[in-house]
Amino acid sequence: MNLHLGGPLLLVGAGKMGGTMLAGWLRQGLDPASVYVQDPTPAPEVSSLMASHGIRVRYQAKLPDAPSVIVLAVKPQIMDEVLPSLGVSVGPSTVVLSIAAGRTLANLAERLPGGVAIVRAMPNTPASIGQGMTVACASHDVTRDQALQCNMLLEAVGEVIWLDDESLMDAVTAVSGSGPAYVFLLAECLTEAGIAEGLEPELAARLARATIAGAGELLHRSDLSPAELRQNVTSPKGVTAVALDVLMGKDGLAGLLKRAVAAAAKRSRELSS
Repeated sequence: MNLHLGGPLLLVGAGKMGGTMLAGWLRQGLDPASVYVQDPTPAPEVSSLMASHGIRVRYQAKLPDAPSVIVLAVKPQIMDEVLPSLGVSVGPSTVVLSIAAGRTLANLAERLPGGVAIVRAMPNTPASIGQGMTVACASHDVTRDQALQCNMLLEAVGEVIWLDDESLMDAVTAVSGSGPAYVFLLAECLTEAGIAEGLEPELAARLARATIAGAGELLHRSDLSPAELRQNVTSPKGVTAVALDVLMGKDGLAGLLKRAVAAAAKRSRELSS
């Protein structure tokens, strides 16, 4: 894959996710000379990446040519400070691609020049190893070519799904955007449970990490549903069965996750107001 856009790309925000996406674009062959980064304090690892490719930080949004894509990778809480200055960079063919949680298409449109094409996307942290899951939706002003450009940028870090119904984005954020943190917490808890049963901390951590990584890869490769995979490893009245009786019982994992996802989706909606 050779990633090529019709014009410059402006990345606004060079933190963890912005840097992850930049690294993915460069791996996919995007010309560093076409990339501009606007961030007063880029993350150290992103600064090193930029320096190695000759990419300089810009403190003004105005570029020599109107960008094909402006990628907004700043925290939702500071978006209102950033958006007003971007108007001078928006050209007639520019599409704005936002990865800020909770910021709706309408919310972004209110703070950008009228009629600008906007795509809202929610990637997750496995993007850092090219295994991300990104869900996106587009405003009515987005053309097919602009959507394809955004799709190429997002596919550089993993799989992409497009939605027609933007109202589902808060649930998407709560499931896949925040989801990796739930899995990492599971690894922490499994490690602590192993230690409580007498395992050395290093061994418990290694077992938990390998088990979750392996089970995730099996789930990824298998055509079976999660329920079928679970049933295949569960013998009646066996060791796994008694553990699942706890996890699937009253006040068990299913209820906890539903409440967690509901809380995350609620917070995503709050960020859009």
